[in-house]
Amino acid sequence: MPEQPPPTTPLLPTPLMELASGFWSFKTYAGAIEIGLFDLLADGRGLTVEEVSEQLGIELRPADLLLAGCASLGLLDKHGDRYRNAALAEEFLVTKRPYYFGGFVRYLDRREYPAWQHFVRALRTNRPTTWAPGAQESLFDTEDPETLQLFWDCMFSISVFTARALAEVYDFTRHTRLLDVGGGAGAFPLELCGRFKNLSATVLDLPPVCELARQKISEAQLEGIVDARPGDFHHDPALPAGYDAIVLSMILHDWDEDANRVLLRKCRAALPSGGVVLICELLLNDERTGPPTAALMGMNMLIETEGGKNYSGAEYRTWLLDAGFTRVEVLPLAAAGANGVVIGYVS
Repeated sequence: MPEQPPPTTPLLPTPLMELASGFWSFKTYAGAIEIGLFDLLADGRGLTVEEVSEQLGIELRPADLLLAGCASLGLLDKHGDRYRNAALAEEFLVTKRPYYFGGFVRYLDRREYPAWQHFVRALRTNRPTTWAPGAQESLFDTEDPETLQLFWDCMFSISVFTARALAEVYDFTRHTRLLDVGGGAGAFPLELCGRFKNLSATVLDLPPVCELARQKISEAQLEGIVDARPGDFHHDPALPAGYDAIVLSMILHDWDEDANRVLLRKCRAALPSGGVVLICELLLNDERTGPPTAALMGMNMLIETEGGKNYSGAEYRTWLLDAGFTRVEVLPLAAAGANGVVIGYVS
């Protein structure tokens, strides 16, 4: 008898359902932060549905649904009839924890989630929907200081872990002076200078952001080792000299190719022999088919920027060589804010 072909697995829409309902997870997560659930359950506190209902001031049904939803997402553990924060929530979702991640979630929920409702408009017009070019100077031009504070807090939390991942794959003992271009509140300099005692660093950013960085520097007791220097890397004709390593972390995805090439030429002009530029980003593969974290961050750039997108390691390699860097290396990273670092070397 002829051999029978193996049975085929029927095609089901289950993956499409998971994609379509992804916002259920996000809004459950964001709502729990906004209502104060993880703060309520901090420090190992375990509460029943009834106790959560009473202490959050919500009715029993939504309390029951919220606890079940957060437990299903791995944010809560249940022991008997009591819910407690899972380790991930206890570490990152309790207010005032050192690496509080809730600011990032609240920023997305308040600013980006509403803007994504107009995503098709962004596709058709090639214009951001979180701000209005022409009416506002930049995406950071807002009358809501809390939104900006949430943004910088979330970027600091993400960047700390990217800096740690970078320190695992790149040896900074060969450098003495680090310039963090667009460095925000200073997560990279604080983390790297705390680990590499040979290193001092400067955050280069806009004046209001430098004030945030100085607060963080003071809290870390690294005055004299890390400083903040006002500047506009996009409009200033040159970057400051005197540094043998330059970091660009989650910067280049905000701009188009022409602007990025200009900035990389500025980096090359500022660096001495033996210097490096380190580009930390969520990198697309060279075929531009993934990974999803990089591709979807690129989609987010459509609603946040006028020309930004996520790029591949191959694209950065071409730009760096064209800018005069003599060798380029791409190393993987395991971090929420970057999956790789592209290193341009100066001979």
